[in-house]
Amino acid sequence: MIGVVLIAFLAGLSAGSFATAVAHRVPRGVSVAFARSQCPACGAQIGARDNVPVVSWLLLRGKARCCGAPISPRYPLTELVVGLLFVATVLVYRDDAAEAVIGLVFVTVLAVVTLTDLEQRIIPNKVLLVGALLCLAIAVPTDPSEVPERLIAAAAAGGILFLVVFAYPAGMGLGDVKLAATMGLFLGRAVAPAILIALLVGSLVGLALIARHGAKARKMAIPFGPFLAFGSVVALLAGDQMIDLYLG
Repeated sequence: MIGVVLIAFLAGLSAGSFATAVAHRVPRGVSVAFARSQCPACGAQIGARDNVPVVSWLLLRGKARCCGAPISPRYPLTELVVGLLFVATVLVYRDDAAEAVIGLVFVTVLAVVTLTDLEQRIIPNKVLLVGALLCLAIAVPTDPSEVPERLIAAAAAGGILFLVVFAYPAGMGLGDVKLAATMGLFLGRAVAPAILIALLVGSLVGLALIARHGAKARKMAIPFGPFLAFGSVVALLAGDQMIDLYLG
């Protein structure tokens, strides 16, 4: 099991590095598959030795080798978080390889969504579409009996958030609706606690901002994607247990 955990962690570091690249390139229309890594500050090509997750950032002391520009700590932090989530997912789904792989894909998608929504206030359709297709490509041949539940959950989650957006368009965007539908596809019935947790945490953060900034807080734009991602992670790791506990 120790070997499996180590492999999962290393794979998660690589997936986290990939997620940061996708989050930077997709909104800018840069190819994910063919473009070489470049320094955002000066445009110089980044060598392989400077692309090792976490390690390169530490060795370079958070500065680009080519021009000395600071490298945001969000890169190693994302890599570490995804690495730990890969380990947690593998441990939770160690008896179901297909669900484990679906969970790993989902974690990577959530990392990309969180970064793009925090940085640019967008949730790329391409990322959600690729994630959804990968989910179905794994679920259909391995557990076709669960596919209808996934589709119903996707429609229900997307529909609920669409009603929220329709009633209060200033609070959320259609990107959040599409993310919720994608969450339903990955999580099935566990999307219910994911949405509830996201709404609860988002509301608490909003109340905290109002308490601190008063009326000015109402004009602050807070991306909701990261809250949905947080709820999704909780539901991925413990959603079914939460539902069973509630029903019991």
